[in-house]
Amino acid sequence: MFTGIVNAMGTVRAASRTTDGLSLTVATPWRRVARGESVAIDGVCLTVEEARAGALTFHAIATTLERTLLGEYQPGRAVNLERALRAGDRLGGHLVQGHVDGVGKVLRREQREDAWLLDIAVPPEVAAVTVPLGSIAVDGVSLTVNAVPAGGTVRVALIPFTFEHTTLGERRVGDRVHLEADTIGKYVAALLAERRVDPLKDGGQ
Repeated sequence: MFTGIVNAMGTVRAASRTTDGLSLTVATPWRRVARGESVAIDGVCLTVEEARAGALTFHAIATTLERTLLGEYQPGRAVNLERALRAGDRLGGHLVQGHVDGVGKVLRREQREDAWLLDIAVPPEVAAVTVPLGSIAVDGVSLTVNAVPAGGTVRVALIPFTFEHTTLGERRVGDRVHLEADTIGKYVAALLAERRVDPLKDGGQ
């Protein structure tokens, strides 16, 4: 479990296809990370397979590559990093699982006073559980939904700190991003859908 509060930015050092996925090595500023730990890379929860001073190696399986952009990552790419939440840690963002629900596309980027506004096209499964002033994770960054200006579009604002300390400050129109919809919204939607189709509920009504 994560909170969408990026701990650090890293750089892809190596990315190579394997027979069953992708081996990804990321340079990080961390020195004490154990094998088996969970780390979110641009919002994708991966397990540390090898930890060396200044670098971590992960394995992304085929299913992960189908749902994310990791297969396109090349050496030199900057990525957002977050270590898994520990019991007792502050929940500064919102509950984030590190399970990407879809890929979005930046449609508009505009500076307004001290913030940057991004309009992002989102897939139907994300749009269905996204509400104004709700939460969404974009490349692993917890953000508040400022508005839903049109069907299938979500608007978020980047404060100066987020703009400077995450990769979102580098995103331009046309760039694609990982999206994770609000966890609570997904559970509510799933329960309501089950209630509608289960004939045993409410005496068959």
